[in-house]
Amino acid sequence: MTSTATADSGVIRIPSRYPVATTADRLESMLKARGILVFARIDFSGDAARAGLSMRPEQLLLFGNPKAGTPLMLAEPVAGLDLPLKALIWEEADGRAWVAYNDPGYIVRRHMLPSTLVANLAAVAPIIERAAQE
Repeated sequence: MTSTATADSGVIRIPSRYPVATTADRLESMLKARGILVFARIDFSGDAARAGLSMRPEQLLLFGNPKAGTPLMLAEPVAGLDLPLKALIWEEADGRAWVAYNDPGYIVRRHMLPSTLVANLAAVAPIIERAAQE
């Protein structure tokens, strides 16, 4: 698997073997199968088309688990700016699909949370990677 993380932005990007909609479907299904709530799925390109604009496929999933996220917000309410978690799936001009998500460690550092809370967020990273790669 190839992944890139930008240290200052905290964004992890991984290529997907599947088109945008398929990747989003796979991720949504895998999250739900593990009891993770999917709060919303936003089809940016579909919304653009309805507004008369053209854009390559791009979708965003918002998801989380209150048992995992609530301790972060109890420790620092402003952590709610980065919760629920998100995965952005888009298509590049060359037709390749990518998935990006916030590095759980970055979220913990950004909000100066105890490092022990990174585990509350890190469990979703392998799920995102499997949805894109397997």
